Amino acid sequence: MMGPETASGFGPPLPSEVRASLPLSSSSSSSSSPSIYRSAVSGDPLLFPSTSSFSSSSSFVDPPSYADAVFRPVEPQNGIDSTSGNATAFSRSGRASTSDYLEITVTDPQKENDSATSLVPGGGAYVTYLITTRVRVAATAYSVRRRFRDVVTLADRLAESYRGFFIPIRPDKNVVECQVMQKHEFVEQRRDALEKYLQRLATHPVVGCSEELRVFLRAQGKLPLSPTTDVASRMLDGAVRLPRQLFGDGAYGSVAPQEAVQPARGGRDLLRMFKELKQSVTNEWGGTKPLLVEEDKEFLERKGKIQELALQLNATSEQAEALVKAQHDTGEALGELGLAFIKLIKLENDEAIYVPQRVGAANTKILATAAVKASRFYRELNSQTIKHLDTLHEYMGLMLSIRNAFSERSDALLTVQTLLSDLTSLHARAEKIESASARVFGRDDSRIQKLEEIRRTIKVTEDAKDCATREYEKIKENNRNELERFDNERQDDFLSMLRGLAINQAGYFEKIADVWGTVARETSHYAKENC
Repeated sequence: MMGPETASGFGPPLPSEVRASLPLSSSSSSSSSPSIYRSAVSGDPLLFPSTSSFSSSSSFVDPPSYADAVFRPVEPQNGIDSTSGNATAFSRSGRASTSDYLEITVTDPQKENDSATSLVPGGGAYVTYLITTRVRVAATAYSVRRRFRDVVTLADRLAESYRGFFIPIRPDKNVVECQVMQKHEFVEQRRDALEKYLQRLATHPVVGCSEELRVFLRAQGKLPLSPTTDVASRMLDGAVRLPRQLFGDGAYGSVAPQEAVQPARGGRDLLRMFKELKQSVTNEWGGTKPLLVEEDKEFLERKGKIQELALQLNATSEQAEALVKAQHDTGEALGELGLAFIKLIKLENDEAIYVPQRVGAANTKILATAAVKASRFYRELNSQTIKHLDTLHEYMGLMLSIRNAFSERSDALLTVQTLLSDLTSLHARAEKIESASARVFGRDDSRIQKLEEIRRTIKVTEDAKDCATREYEKIKENNRNELERFDNERQDDFLSMLRGLAINQAGYFEKIADVWGTVARETSHYAKENC
Protein backbone atom coordinates (compact mmCIF):
# COMPACT_ATOMS: atom_id res chain seq x y z
CA MET A 1 0.00 0.00 0.00
CA MET A 2 1.39 3.34 -1.01
CA GLY A 3 2.05 5.96 1.65
CA PRO A 4 0.73 9.49 1.53
CA GLU A 5 1.89 11.45 -1.46
CA THR A 6 4.08 14.45 -0.79
CA ALA A 7 3.71 17.81 -2.43
CA SER A 8 6.68 17.26 -4.65
CA GLY A 9 5.75 13.76 -5.71
CA PHE A 10 9.28 12.38 -5.30
CA GLY A 11 9.19 11.04 -1.76
CA PRO A 12 9.37 12.35 1.80
CA PRO A 13 10.66 15.87 2.42
CA LEU A 14 14.39 16.14 2.89
CA PRO A 15 16.01 17.55 6.03
CA SER A 16 16.10 21.30 6.33
CA GLU A 17 19.91 21.35 6.46
CA VAL A 18 19.99 19.70 3.02
CA ARG A 19 17.46 22.09 1.58
CA ALA A 20 19.38 25.00 3.05
CA SER A 21 22.32 24.12 0.81
CA LEU A 22 20.40 25.27 -2.26
CA PRO A 23 22.02 28.31 -3.90
CA LEU A 24 20.67 31.68 -2.82
CA SER A 25 22.62 34.63 -4.11
CA SER A 26 21.77 38.11 -5.17
CA SER A 27 23.76 37.72 -8.37
CA SER A 28 21.59 34.94 -9.67
CA SER A 29 18.49 36.79 -8.64
CA SER A 30 19.47 39.92 -10.47
CA SER A 31 20.04 38.10 -13.75
CA SER A 32 16.59 36.61 -14.00
CA SER A 33 14.78 39.48 -15.67
CA PRO A 34 13.85 38.25 -19.15
CA SER A 35 14.71 39.83 -22.44
CA ILE A 36 13.43 38.99 -25.90
CA TYR A 37 15.40 37.02 -28.42
CA ARG A 38 14.20 35.58 -31.68
CA SER A 39 13.65 31.87 -32.09
CA ALA A 40 16.16 30.27 -34.45
CA VAL A 41 13.47 28.16 -36.10
CA SER A 42 10.41 30.34 -36.53
CA GLY A 43 11.51 33.82 -35.51
CA ASP A 44 8.94 33.87 -32.70
CA PRO A 45 10.03 35.74 -29.58
CA LEU A 46 11.17 33.58 -26.70
CA LEU A 47 11.73 34.94 -23.24
CA PHE A 48 15.22 34.32 -21.94
CA PRO A 49 17.71 36.49 -20.13
CA SER A 50 20.60 38.18 -21.86
CA THR A 51 23.11 35.55 -22.89
CA SER A 52 25.91 37.72 -21.63
CA SER A 53 24.80 36.92 -18.09
CA PHE A 54 25.45 33.24 -18.65
CA SER A 55 28.79 32.74 -20.32
CA SER A 56 30.13 29.22 -20.55
CA SER A 57 32.71 29.96 -17.90
CA SER A 58 30.04 30.61 -15.28
CA SER A 59 28.82 27.59 -13.36
CA PHE A 60 25.58 26.73 -11.65
CA VAL A 61 24.62 24.02 -9.18
CA ASP A 62 21.50 21.92 -9.29
CA PRO A 63 19.70 21.63 -5.97
CA PRO A 64 21.47 18.62 -4.45
CA SER A 65 18.52 17.30 -2.47
CA TYR A 66 16.63 15.42 -5.18
CA ALA A 67 19.73 14.94 -7.30
CA ASP A 68 21.22 12.82 -4.51
CA ALA A 69 18.03 11.23 -3.26
CA VAL A 70 16.35 10.32 -6.55
CA PHE A 71 18.85 10.47 -9.40
CA ARG A 72 22.26 8.82 -9.57
CA PRO A 73 24.91 11.11 -11.06
CA VAL A 74 26.15 9.64 -14.33
CA GLU A 75 28.41 12.31 -15.76
CA PRO A 76 30.99 14.81 -14.52
CA GLN A 77 29.95 18.44 -14.16
CA ASN A 78 31.48 21.60 -15.59
CA GLY A 79 34.25 19.74 -17.42
CA ILE A 80 35.82 18.26 -14.28
CA ASP A 81 36.31 14.53 -13.96
CA SER A 82 35.06 13.67 -10.46
CA THR A 83 37.33 10.67 -10.19
CA SER A 84 40.59 12.23 -11.28
CA GLY A 85 39.91 15.93 -10.75
CA ASN A 86 41.33 16.71 -14.20
CA ALA A 87 39.73 19.06 -16.66
CA THR A 88 38.30 17.44 -19.78
CA ALA A 89 36.38 18.70 -22.79
CA PHE A 90 32.70 17.92 -22.88
CA SER A 91 29.93 18.50 -25.33
CA ARG A 92 26.27 18.77 -24.39
CA SER A 93 25.03 16.39 -21.69
CA GLY A 94 28.56 15.84 -20.42
CA ARG A 95 29.67 13.52 -23.20
CA ALA A 96 33.40 13.37 -23.65
CA SER A 97 34.42 15.32 -26.73
CA THR A 98 36.88 14.04 -29.33
CA SER A 99 38.15 17.59 -29.79
CA ASP A 100 41.65 18.59 -28.72
CA TYR A 101 40.27 21.78 -27.19
CA LEU A 102 39.63 21.92 -23.47
CA GLU A 103 38.41 25.50 -23.24
CA ILE A 104 37.77 28.44 -25.57
CA THR A 105 37.01 31.88 -24.19
CA VAL A 106 36.38 35.20 -25.93
CA THR A 107 37.20 38.23 -23.77
CA ASP A 108 38.60 41.76 -23.71
CA PRO A 109 36.88 43.48 -26.68
CA GLN A 110 38.97 46.41 -27.86
CA LYS A 111 38.15 49.11 -30.38
CA GLU A 112 40.78 49.59 -33.07
CA ASN A 113 41.03 51.86 -36.08
CA ASP A 114 42.24 51.09 -39.59
CA SER A 115 42.43 54.48 -41.29
CA ALA A 116 43.92 52.94 -44.46
CA THR A 117 40.65 51.19 -45.32
CA SER A 118 38.34 54.20 -44.96
CA LEU A 119 38.25 57.64 -46.52
CA VAL A 120 36.00 58.92 -43.73
CA PRO A 121 37.73 59.83 -40.43
CA GLY A 122 36.80 57.19 -37.88
CA GLY A 123 35.06 55.08 -40.50
CA GLY A 124 37.62 52.29 -40.25
CA ALA A 125 36.91 51.56 -36.58
CA TYR A 126 36.26 47.94 -35.61
CA VAL A 127 36.35 45.74 -32.51
CA THR A 128 38.78 42.89 -31.90
CA TYR A 129 38.34 40.12 -29.35
CA LEU A 130 40.93 38.17 -27.39
CA ILE A 131 40.41 34.45 -28.05
CA THR A 132 42.14 32.15 -25.56
CA THR A 133 42.33 28.43 -26.24
CA ARG A 134 43.47 25.63 -23.95
CA VAL A 135 44.33 22.33 -25.63
CA ARG A 136 45.09 18.88 -24.31
CA VAL A 137 48.64 18.53 -25.57
CA ALA A 138 50.00 21.95 -24.61
CA ALA A 139 50.68 23.22 -21.11
CA THR A 140 50.17 26.84 -22.09
CA ALA A 141 47.15 28.48 -23.70
CA TYR A 142 47.03 30.08 -27.15
CA SER A 143 45.85 33.69 -27.31
CA VAL A 144 45.05 35.53 -30.54
CA ARG A 145 43.11 38.63 -31.48
CA ARG A 146 40.43 38.36 -34.13
CA ARG A 147 37.78 40.68 -35.52
CA PHE A 148 34.33 39.65 -36.70
CA ARG A 149 35.46 39.70 -40.34
CA ASP A 150 37.90 36.90 -39.48
CA VAL A 151 35.02 34.83 -38.09
CA VAL A 152 33.12 35.34 -41.36
CA THR A 153 36.18 34.13 -43.28
CA LEU A 154 36.43 31.04 -41.05
CA ALA A 155 32.74 30.24 -41.53
CA ASP A 156 33.04 30.59 -45.32
CA ARG A 157 36.09 28.33 -45.45
CA LEU A 158 34.38 25.68 -43.34
CA ALA A 159 31.26 25.84 -45.52
CA GLU A 160 33.37 25.25 -48.65
CA SER A 161 35.47 22.44 -47.19
CA TYR A 162 32.86 20.50 -45.20
CA ARG A 163 29.74 20.36 -47.33
CA GLY A 164 27.07 18.05 -45.97
CA PHE A 165 28.13 18.42 -42.34
CA PHE A 166 25.93 20.04 -39.69
CA ILE A 167 28.20 23.04 -39.21
CA PRO A 168 27.07 25.47 -36.48
CA ILE A 169 25.66 28.74 -37.78
CA ARG A 170 27.89 31.74 -37.16
CA PRO A 171 26.46 34.87 -35.51
CA ASP A 172 24.86 37.34 -37.89
CA LYS A 173 26.53 40.55 -38.94
CA ASN A 174 23.79 43.03 -38.07
CA VAL A 175 24.91 46.60 -38.75
CA VAL A 176 21.48 48.11 -38.02
CA GLU A 177 21.27 46.42 -34.63
CA CYS A 178 24.75 47.68 -33.79
CA GLN A 179 23.63 51.25 -34.46
CA VAL A 180 20.31 50.97 -32.63
CA MET A 181 21.57 49.24 -29.48
CA GLN A 182 23.98 50.73 -27.04
CA LYS A 183 27.50 50.06 -28.26
CA HIS A 184 28.65 48.29 -25.10
CA GLU A 185 25.60 46.04 -25.01
CA PHE A 186 26.01 45.07 -28.66
CA VAL A 187 29.72 44.28 -28.25
CA GLU A 188 29.03 42.16 -25.16
CA GLN A 189 26.28 40.20 -26.88
CA ARG A 190 28.50 39.62 -29.90
CA ARG A 191 31.38 38.52 -27.64
CA ASP A 192 29.15 35.95 -25.97
CA ALA A 193 27.75 34.76 -29.32
CA LEU A 194 31.26 34.35 -30.77
CA GLU A 195 32.39 32.38 -27.73
CA LYS A 196 29.48 29.98 -28.00
CA TYR A 197 29.97 29.66 -31.76
CA LEU A 198 33.64 28.72 -31.42
CA GLN A 199 32.82 26.27 -28.64
CA ARG A 200 30.24 24.57 -30.86
CA LEU A 201 32.77 24.33 -33.69
CA ALA A 202 35.34 22.81 -31.33
CA THR A 203 32.96 20.10 -30.12
CA HIS A 204 32.06 19.00 -33.67
CA PRO A 205 33.86 15.68 -34.28
CA VAL A 206 35.10 16.71 -37.76
CA VAL A 207 35.19 20.50 -37.78
CA GLY A 208 36.80 20.50 -34.36
CA CYS A 209 39.84 18.73 -35.83
CA SER A 210 40.02 20.89 -38.96
CA GLU A 211 43.09 22.80 -40.04
CA GLU A 212 40.97 25.91 -40.63
CA LEU A 213 39.86 26.05 -37.00
CA ARG A 214 43.37 25.28 -35.74
CA VAL A 215 44.83 28.15 -37.76
CA PHE A 216 42.09 30.51 -36.62
CA LEU A 217 42.65 29.74 -32.93
CA ARG A 218 46.44 29.49 -32.89
CA ALA A 219 48.06 31.51 -35.68
CA GLN A 220 49.46 34.75 -34.33
CA GLY A 221 48.99 38.07 -36.07
CA LYS A 222 46.74 38.53 -39.06
CA LEU A 223 44.53 35.59 -39.96
CA PRO A 224 46.38 33.64 -42.71
CA LEU A 225 43.11 32.39 -44.25
CA SER A 226 42.35 34.43 -47.36
CA PRO A 227 38.92 36.10 -47.19
CA THR A 228 36.25 35.11 -49.68
CA THR A 229 35.34 37.48 -52.49
CA ASP A 230 32.25 39.55 -51.79
CA VAL A 231 29.06 38.86 -53.73
CA ALA A 232 29.25 42.08 -55.76
CA SER A 233 32.73 41.23 -57.07
CA ARG A 234 31.69 37.69 -57.94
CA MET A 235 28.65 38.95 -59.84
CA LEU A 236 30.85 41.39 -61.74
CA ASP A 237 33.27 38.59 -62.67
CA GLY A 238 30.34 36.47 -63.80
CA ALA A 239 28.98 39.27 -65.97
CA VAL A 240 32.39 39.69 -67.62
CA ARG A 241 32.62 35.96 -68.37
CA LEU A 242 29.07 35.61 -69.67
CA PRO A 243 29.54 36.99 -73.24
CA ARG A 244 32.56 34.77 -73.77
CA GLN A 245 30.60 31.76 -72.51
CA LEU A 246 27.70 32.50 -74.83
CA PHE A 247 29.52 33.51 -78.02
CA GLY A 248 33.03 32.10 -77.68
CA ASP A 249 34.40 28.59 -77.98
CA GLY A 250 31.99 25.95 -76.69
CA ALA A 251 34.51 24.94 -74.02
CA TYR A 252 34.08 28.33 -72.36
CA GLY A 253 30.43 27.53 -71.69
CA SER A 254 31.17 24.24 -69.96
CA VAL A 255 31.73 23.76 -66.22
CA ALA A 256 35.31 23.09 -65.21
CA PRO A 257 35.78 19.95 -63.05
CA GLN A 258 37.24 21.94 -60.17
CA GLU A 259 34.20 24.26 -60.18
CA ALA A 260 31.66 21.45 -60.26
CA VAL A 261 32.40 20.51 -56.63
CA GLN A 262 31.17 23.92 -55.41
CA PRO A 263 27.59 25.24 -55.59
CA ALA A 264 26.60 27.54 -58.44
CA ARG A 265 25.27 30.15 -56.02
CA GLY A 266 27.64 33.07 -55.71
CA GLY A 267 27.53 34.66 -59.14
CA ARG A 268 30.95 33.83 -60.56
CA ASP A 269 29.42 31.61 -63.25
CA LEU A 270 26.13 33.17 -64.32
CA LEU A 271 25.62 30.75 -67.21
CA ARG A 272 25.80 27.80 -64.85
CA MET A 273 23.34 29.50 -62.52
CA PHE A 274 20.88 29.99 -65.41
CA LYS A 275 21.29 26.37 -66.51
CA GLU A 276 20.68 25.02 -63.02
CA LEU A 277 17.69 27.31 -62.59
CA LYS A 278 16.29 25.96 -65.85
CA GLN A 279 16.94 22.39 -64.69
CA SER A 280 15.19 23.09 -61.39
CA VAL A 281 12.12 24.45 -63.18
CA THR A 282 12.15 21.46 -65.52
CA ASN A 283 12.29 19.09 -62.54
CA GLU A 284 9.27 20.76 -60.95
CA TRP A 285 7.09 21.57 -63.95
CA GLY A 286 8.56 19.84 -67.00
CA GLY A 287 6.72 16.58 -66.57
CA THR A 288 9.85 14.52 -67.33
CA LYS A 289 11.85 12.62 -64.75
CA PRO A 290 15.50 13.72 -64.43
CA LEU A 291 18.21 11.22 -65.31
CA LEU A 292 19.25 11.13 -61.64
CA VAL A 293 16.89 11.56 -58.70
CA GLU A 294 17.07 11.23 -54.91
CA GLU A 295 16.24 7.58 -54.30
CA ASP A 296 17.46 7.18 -50.72
CA LYS A 297 14.14 6.38 -49.03
CA GLU A 298 15.74 6.24 -45.59
CA PHE A 299 17.13 9.75 -46.03
CA LEU A 300 13.79 11.11 -47.25
CA GLU A 301 12.05 9.54 -44.26
CA ARG A 302 14.57 10.99 -41.81
CA LYS A 303 14.34 14.37 -43.53
CA GLY A 304 10.59 14.34 -42.92
CA LYS A 305 11.17 13.50 -39.26
CA ILE A 306 13.65 16.37 -38.95
CA GLN A 307 10.99 18.73 -40.31
CA GLU A 308 8.51 17.39 -37.76
CA LEU A 309 11.09 17.85 -35.00
CA ALA A 310 11.59 21.47 -36.05
CA LEU A 311 7.85 22.07 -35.65
CA GLN A 312 7.88 20.33 -32.26
CA LEU A 313 10.81 22.47 -31.13
CA ASN A 314 8.93 25.56 -32.20
CA ALA A 315 5.89 24.52 -30.16
CA THR A 316 8.08 23.61 -27.20
CA SER A 317 9.79 27.00 -27.38
CA GLU A 318 6.41 28.66 -26.94
CA GLN A 319 5.74 26.50 -23.88
CA ALA A 320 9.21 27.33 -22.54
CA GLU A 321 8.44 31.02 -23.04
CA ALA A 322 5.23 30.64 -21.06
CA LEU A 323 7.03 28.78 -18.25
CA VAL A 324 9.84 31.32 -17.97
CA LYS A 325 7.41 34.24 -18.09
CA ALA A 326 5.12 32.67 -15.46
CA GLN A 327 8.03 32.07 -13.08
CA HIS A 328 9.33 35.58 -13.67
CA ASP A 329 5.91 37.15 -13.08
CA THR A 330 5.39 35.06 -9.94
CA GLY A 331 8.73 36.16 -8.53
CA GLU A 332 7.99 39.79 -9.33
CA ALA A 333 4.50 39.57 -7.79
CA LEU A 334 5.85 38.00 -4.59
CA GLY A 335 8.52 40.68 -4.37
CA GLU A 336 5.92 43.44 -4.71
CA LEU A 337 3.73 41.65 -2.17
CA GLY A 338 6.62 41.56 0.31
CA LEU A 339 7.26 45.27 -0.14
CA ALA A 340 3.55 46.01 0.36
CA PHE A 341 3.56 43.98 3.59
CA ILE A 342 6.63 45.89 4.81
CA LYS A 343 4.79 49.17 4.32
CA LEU A 344 1.81 47.71 6.15
CA ILE A 345 4.04 46.64 9.05
CA LYS A 346 5.24 50.18 9.54
CA LEU A 347 1.66 51.45 9.63
CA GLU A 348 0.51 48.74 12.05
CA ASN A 349 3.48 49.24 14.37
CA ASP A 350 2.78 52.97 14.53
CA GLU A 351 -0.89 52.49 15.40
CA ALA A 352 -0.78 49.18 17.34
CA ILE A 353 -2.34 49.61 20.81
CA TYR A 354 -3.98 46.30 21.58
CA VAL A 355 -2.50 42.80 21.63
CA PRO A 356 -4.39 41.59 18.53
CA GLN A 357 -2.94 44.53 16.62
CA ARG A 358 0.58 43.63 17.73
CA VAL A 359 -0.04 39.99 16.79
CA GLY A 360 -1.28 41.11 13.40
CA ALA A 361 1.83 43.22 12.89
CA ALA A 362 4.05 40.26 13.84
CA ASN A 363 2.22 37.97 11.45
CA THR A 364 2.49 40.56 8.70
CA LYS A 365 6.23 40.72 9.27
CA ILE A 366 6.44 36.93 8.92
CA LEU A 367 4.45 37.08 5.69
CA ALA A 368 6.63 39.89 4.33
CA THR A 369 9.82 37.96 5.05
CA ALA A 370 8.38 34.81 3.47
CA ALA A 371 7.20 36.68 0.36
CA VAL A 372 10.64 38.21 -0.18
CA LYS A 373 12.37 34.84 0.31
CA ALA A 374 9.95 33.11 -2.06
CA SER A 375 10.50 35.88 -4.61
CA ARG A 376 14.26 35.34 -4.49
CA PHE A 377 13.79 31.59 -4.86
CA TYR A 378 11.56 32.10 -7.89
CA ARG A 379 14.15 34.40 -9.46
CA GLU A 380 16.92 31.87 -8.90
CA LEU A 381 14.68 29.05 -10.13
CA ASN A 382 14.01 31.04 -13.29
CA SER A 383 17.69 31.63 -14.00
CA GLN A 384 18.42 27.91 -13.52
CA THR A 385 15.42 26.95 -15.67
CA ILE A 386 16.76 29.11 -18.47
CA LYS A 387 20.16 27.44 -18.23
CA HIS A 388 18.62 23.99 -18.55
CA LEU A 389 16.41 25.07 -21.45
CA ASP A 390 19.50 26.28 -23.30
CA THR A 391 19.67 22.79 -24.85
CA LEU A 392 16.36 23.57 -26.54
CA HIS A 393 17.83 26.76 -27.93
CA GLU A 394 20.90 24.87 -29.15
CA TYR A 395 18.76 22.41 -31.10
CA MET A 396 16.64 25.15 -32.60
CA GLY A 397 19.85 26.61 -34.00
CA LEU A 398 20.96 23.16 -35.09
CA MET A 399 17.86 22.90 -37.27
CA LEU A 400 19.32 25.68 -39.43
CA SER A 401 22.60 23.78 -39.75
CA ILE A 402 20.72 20.65 -40.80
CA ARG A 403 18.66 22.60 -43.33
CA ASN A 404 21.86 24.03 -44.83
CA ALA A 405 23.40 20.56 -45.07
CA PHE A 406 20.31 19.21 -46.82
CA SER A 407 20.34 22.21 -49.18
CA GLU A 408 23.94 21.44 -50.08
CA ARG A 409 22.87 17.91 -50.94
CA SER A 410 20.07 19.22 -53.16
CA ASP A 411 22.44 21.68 -54.84
CA ALA A 412 24.96 18.93 -55.55
CA LEU A 413 22.22 16.74 -57.02
CA LEU A 414 20.99 19.63 -59.18
CA THR A 415 24.53 20.16 -60.49
CA VAL A 416 24.78 16.51 -61.54
CA GLN A 417 21.32 16.64 -63.15
CA THR A 418 22.26 19.78 -65.09
CA LEU A 419 25.52 18.26 -66.34
CA LEU A 420 23.72 15.09 -67.41
CA SER A 421 21.21 17.20 -69.34
CA ASP A 422 24.10 19.12 -70.95
CA LEU A 423 25.74 15.85 -71.99
CA THR A 424 22.51 14.60 -73.50
CA SER A 425 22.15 17.83 -75.47
CA LEU A 426 25.82 17.77 -76.59
CA HIS A 427 25.63 14.16 -77.76
CA ALA A 428 22.44 14.96 -79.70
CA ARG A 429 24.20 17.91 -81.39
CA ALA A 430 27.22 15.76 -82.23
CA GLU A 431 25.02 13.08 -83.75
CA LYS A 432 23.13 15.68 -85.77
CA ILE A 433 26.36 17.14 -87.20
CA GLU A 434 27.73 13.67 -87.99
CA SER A 435 24.48 12.75 -89.74
CA ALA A 436 24.56 15.97 -91.77
CA SER A 437 28.22 15.45 -92.68
CA ALA A 438 27.48 11.94 -93.91
CA ARG A 439 24.98 13.31 -96.46
CA VAL A 440 27.44 15.84 -97.86
CA PHE A 441 29.81 14.73 -100.64
CA GLY A 442 33.38 15.70 -99.90
CA ARG A 443 35.10 17.22 -96.89
CA ASP A 444 33.30 19.93 -94.86
CA ASP A 445 35.98 21.55 -92.71
CA SER A 446 33.56 23.81 -90.82
CA ARG A 447 31.43 20.87 -89.70
CA ILE A 448 34.52 18.88 -88.74
CA GLN A 449 35.81 21.81 -86.68
CA LYS A 450 32.43 22.26 -85.01
CA LEU A 451 32.28 18.54 -84.25
CA GLU A 452 35.74 18.63 -82.65
CA GLU A 453 34.70 21.56 -80.47
CA ILE A 454 31.61 19.66 -79.30
CA ARG A 455 33.71 16.56 -78.54
CA ARG A 456 36.12 18.64 -76.46
CA THR A 457 33.19 20.16 -74.62
CA ILE A 458 31.76 16.67 -74.06
CA LYS A 459 35.09 15.54 -72.57
CA VAL A 460 35.25 18.52 -70.20
CA THR A 461 31.61 18.08 -69.24
CA GLU A 462 32.13 14.35 -68.62
CA ASP A 463 34.99 15.14 -66.26
CA ALA A 464 32.90 17.79 -64.51
CA LYS A 465 30.00 15.34 -64.18
CA ASP A 466 32.28 12.72 -62.62
CA CYS A 467 33.63 15.27 -60.12
CA ALA A 468 30.13 16.50 -59.31
CA THR A 469 28.90 12.93 -58.82
CA ARG A 470 31.74 12.15 -56.42
CA GLU A 471 30.98 15.36 -54.53
CA TYR A 472 27.31 14.42 -54.35
CA GLU A 473 28.14 10.96 -53.00
CA LYS A 474 30.51 12.49 -50.45
CA ILE A 475 27.81 14.88 -49.25
CA LYS A 476 25.36 11.99 -48.99
CA GLU A 477 27.83 10.09 -46.82
CA ASN A 478 28.43 13.16 -44.66
CA ASN A 479 24.67 13.60 -44.23
CA ARG A 480 24.31 9.95 -43.26
CA ASN A 481 27.05 10.12 -40.62
CA GLU A 482 25.76 13.39 -39.22
CA LEU A 483 22.19 12.07 -38.95
CA GLU A 484 23.44 9.03 -37.04
CA ARG A 485 25.37 11.27 -34.68
CA PHE A 486 22.35 13.54 -34.32
CA ASP A 487 20.06 10.63 -33.43
CA ASN A 488 22.54 9.29 -30.87
CA GLU A 489 23.11 12.62 -29.16
CA ARG A 490 19.57 13.97 -29.28
CA GLN A 491 18.12 11.50 -26.78
CA ASP A 492 20.97 12.02 -24.32
CA ASP A 493 20.79 15.80 -24.63
CA PHE A 494 17.06 16.09 -24.06
CA LEU A 495 17.06 13.52 -21.23
CA SER A 496 19.83 15.51 -19.56
CA MET A 497 17.86 18.73 -20.05
CA LEU A 498 14.66 17.27 -18.62
CA ARG A 499 16.51 15.61 -15.77
CA GLY A 500 18.18 18.85 -14.72
CA LEU A 501 14.95 20.80 -15.17
CA ALA A 502 12.99 18.33 -13.00
CA ILE A 503 15.66 18.33 -10.30
CA ASN A 504 15.70 22.11 -10.16
CA GLN A 505 11.93 22.48 -10.16
CA ALA A 506 11.50 19.87 -7.41
CA GLY A 507 14.33 21.21 -5.27
CA TYR A 508 13.32 24.86 -5.45
CA PHE A 509 9.62 24.23 -4.99
CA GLU A 510 10.33 22.21 -1.86
CA LYS A 511 12.35 25.14 -0.52
CA ILE A 512 9.47 27.48 -1.39
CA ALA A 513 7.00 25.10 0.28
CA ASP A 514 9.25 25.06 3.34
CA VAL A 515 9.11 28.88 3.44
CA TRP A 516 5.31 28.88 3.57
CA GLY A 517 5.34 25.95 6.01
CA THR A 518 7.46 28.07 8.31
CA VAL A 519 4.91 30.88 7.97
CA ALA A 520 2.12 28.52 9.02
CA ARG A 521 4.05 27.27 12.04
CA GLU A 522 5.15 30.69 13.26
CA THR A 523 1.79 32.38 12.81
CA SER A 524 0.12 29.46 14.61
CA HIS A 525 2.65 29.79 17.43
CA TYR A 526 1.89 33.52 17.81
CA ALA A 527 -1.82 32.81 17.83
CA LYS A 528 -1.48 30.22 20.61
CA GLU A 529 0.71 32.48 22.74
CA ASN A 530 -1.71 35.37 22.57
CA CYS A 531 -4.97 33.48 23.05
